[in-house]
Amino acid sequence: MKKILFPTDFSEAATNAFVHALEFAKVVKAELVLLHTFEIPVYDSQFFPENYASIYSSIELAKFEMFKDEIPKLRAIAAERNLENIVIKHRLMDGDLIYNLKNAVEEDEIDFVIMGTTGVSDWTKFFTGSNTNSVISEVKVPVLCVPIDAKFKKIKTIGFTTRYREKDKAELRKVLKIAKKTDAKVKSLYVRSSTTDVSDMTIKEWQTEFANENVEFLVLPSDEVKETILDFVLFKDIDILTTITHKRSFFESIFDSSFSQKITKEVSIPVLIMHEN
Repeated sequence: MKKILFPTDFSEAATNAFVHALEFAKVVKAELVLLHTFEIPVYDSQFFPENYASIYSSIELAKFEMFKDEIPKLRAIAAERNLENIVIKHRLMDGDLIYNLKNAVEEDEIDFVIMGTTGVSDWTKFFTGSNTNSVISEVKVPVLCVPIDAKFKKIKTIGFTTRYREKDKAELRKVLKIAKKTDAKVKSLYVRSSTTDVSDMTIKEWQTEFANENVEFLVLPSDEVKETILDFVLFKDIDILTTITHKRSFFESIFDSSFSQKITKEVSIPVLIMHEN
């Protein structure tokens, strides 16, 4: 892993996520690319024929000055954690966040995205709203979402949710690589409901294939999938929960308002979104 993209609006949530980004960059020996985007309001030039350009220039200058003022604060955070040696580059871009984020991922050959979220309403928006659904569906690299209350701590256990599909193996291998670098264990969860049809033979095949890896496979029978995932996180001391994007409806069900309140109240941990190939 070479480059981590960190979109920031310099909010409290973003600053908290920045600590996670710094520590993660240290572990995987990557550089950070900070992305700050801003949207210039649309003016009709026929009403502002003379100062049309100056309006845009003044807005751009103000955003640049704010950006310039905020960067030293982030560098101070890095210095406080003895992480000032991590290479930090910057991108200030005008326009839509998702469009710019996608472009930055492609242009800078980004391997990983880390971003902050601000609680229940934001989680629901994040996973079901148009912006974040776009991040999940269009940005083809892993995205680590850090809730504002998730203070950084050493990663000891990574949770991995699976449905034992053949293509999930590739994502598990990526997670195991991250786990090896952070010296963490992976606990894989499959919630077997009354309507699921994964055979015991498939599960045994996975256990055999990954026998030499630091992963434990758990199968929990339950028709309450969301609550079972929450219990898994709580009782197995999960530090990061990994899930693979299947479809939008999955996120709508997982992060509906009542479940969001539970997960943000009881479990404030980063969620790592992997993309199925």
